[in-house]
Amino acid sequence: MNIYSVDLNLLKVFEAIYVERSVSRAAIRLGLTQPSVSHGLMRLRSLFGDPLFVRLNGGVEPTVAATRIAPSIQQAMRNLQVTLDEGSRFDPSSGRRTFLIHMSDFGEVVFLPPLMRELKARAPGIRIETCQLDGIELTHALESGQIDFALGHLPMLADQFQSEYLFAEEYGILAPSSGAPDAPFDAASDQSEFVVVTSHPETLKILVAHGLQDRVRLSVPHFMVLPAIFAATGFAAVVPHYVSEVFDKIDQKHAYRYSTLSGSRHEMKISVYWFRRYSTDPGNIWLRDLMIELFKTSTRARKGQMRSVR
Repeated sequence: MNIYSVDLNLLKVFEAIYVERSVSRAAIRLGLTQPSVSHGLMRLRSLFGDPLFVRLNGGVEPTVAATRIAPSIQQAMRNLQVTLDEGSRFDPSSGRRTFLIHMSDFGEVVFLPPLMRELKARAPGIRIETCQLDGIELTHALESGQIDFALGHLPMLADQFQSEYLFAEEYGILAPSSGAPDAPFDAASDQSEFVVVTSHPETLKILVAHGLQDRVRLSVPHFMVLPAIFAATGFAAVVPHYVSEVFDKIDQKHAYRYSTLSGSRHEMKISVYWFRRYSTDPGNIWLRDLMIELFKTSTRARKGQMRSVR
């Protein structure tokens, strides 16, 4: 028997007759006419080469062959129903699923603590895996479904993927504290040398815009190494303001000075991105809405979240 030649509706007819032990009650169960169910039974008999059901005591009883195949057919119908149900709804309290999210090392520090706290309370069966991809690799991973979301400052994705803007942060100068109060950065009087973070090209662009490119002494790919570099060298760096907030909380050994930049405003805009092909998946919708709930906040509310980072 070729499985592709089997009409799924015939298996529904078989299951209904097997459960009801009556063609007429099976018709009611299926919402069909009795002749339609009888015709389906005739096709089933031809398909399996067996009577399947015989008349007995005002109803029908399964043959040995029907009794043998019934458990497999019922299990197949249940599996199909579960699959269809999973495609139309998502129950976070009982769901078991792994979501893959692209975010930077610093994004992991900022976003994962509140996200995992909420998942532990609302969706204990959900797992998160993070990765860090670049350029074409990131684009391909989103398009293919290899990852579910990209979260961060990723303007190169804006024209190709659906997104939700979350918040923006202004860039400034972060340096080891000299004991002086924070004040606007003055390139004429401040002779700091700089480290730039290459995963955020804006850090170098801002230094160039302020004529400070000749003071760059080091380039690194990530923010999280900055405290160790600051302590060893006294270098400064261009960072979003929330980087300084997190460093103040997670690095208790050192003090930092954050200075605003004079002139034009430089911002880093954070968004969550996803591919439109998966935009209707119930699980993706639920996690996307949760991230928007947690991170699409006013500056004051988000700073309150930052104070909880340890």
